[in-house]
Amino acid sequence: MKVVALIPARYAASRFPGKLLQQLGNKTVIRYTYDATVATGLFDQVIVVTDSDEIENEIINAGGSCKRSQREHESGSDRIAEIAASLSVDLIVNVQGDTPFIKKEPLARLIHAFEDSSVKVASLMQKISDPKLMQESSIVKVVTDLNNDALYFSRSVIPFHRDPSISTPTFEHIG
Repeated sequence: MKVVALIPARYAASRFPGKLLQQLGNKTVIRYTYDATVATGLFDQVIVVTDSDEIENEIINAGGSCKRSQREHESGSDRIAEIAASLSVDLIVNVQGDTPFIKKEPLARLIHAFEDSSVKVASLMQKISDPKLMQESSIVKVVTDLNNDALYFSRSVIPFHRDPSISTPTFEHIG
């Protein structure tokens, strides 16, 4: 199975423009994300997908692989869909550009999910351990059914807890 990681990387992000080119120690956020994704050894190819000269130069100058998206997109998923349509692969994994500390294990679990031929789409989530983070609109929350299939995503606090004495875990979407 040919597996490719696509990393959507928009320079003009609405909440923090230029975030991916911010220095994190001796590299930029996007370089750390790219390098960490390559280092997992899970992918036949890792490609950053961007509309930005600055991000493209950052990746190419470091010896990485980058493709330019041709137009504005509403989301990173739309950006990688444009490039994915031109690739001949079995599986595309969308790795968020602002995940410099991404680890092999969750990505391996995600890829493993596709060994079940009934799975067409899968995504990573993790339990929110700090209750203060549930209020953050920058964190996308996920509600799942009993099979862990996502029912919906929201930047608002979900699910609503009518009775605060009942503790229901809240999950954040990783991407």
